[in-house]
Amino acid sequence: MDNSRTTAPVYQLKAINHGTDDLELEIWQLPCPATPHIQKPLRIAGLRGRNLSLVESQVLRRLSKSGIKITPAAGKHQTFDIDEDVSLNLGLLCRLLAPMRSAERMRQIASGIDLMDREEAAYWLGMAMHRKNPRRVLTSLRVLLTDPK
Repeated sequence: MDNSRTTAPVYQLKAINHGTDDLELEIWQLPCPATPHIQKPLRIAGLRGRNLSLVESQVLRRLSKSGIKITPAAGKHQTFDIDEDVSLNLGLLCRLLAPMRSAERMRQIASGIDLMDREEAAYWLGMAMHRKNPRRVLTSLRVLLTDPK
């Protein structure tokens, strides 16, 4: 076993093609020695449909920089091991965009998350996952990342 695998959390990206222009992306954290409190795979976030299509090129470009090429055929899925930096940013992006409707605000948020460093993304994702009221955390971050009008 690779030594870096035992000292860092393990994340996985699942890409599922439900049909023409209907891609779904999910980020999962897998059990490993670095995270003994995780006993079974934990879904971090997912995004599909219109909300993914608005930022799909940006997400695919980021994944491509990490050496991931998503090309599942219709009805098929692919899985990829991803590093912690990519999983933090994509997980946060998916959690923020999933319930949103405003295309312009979604683009602003995606750009803001792209500019975040690892520590900032980890802070916000941790707050969104482990707080009693994660909606409040996500709403706060949406307000911070969008232009006031």
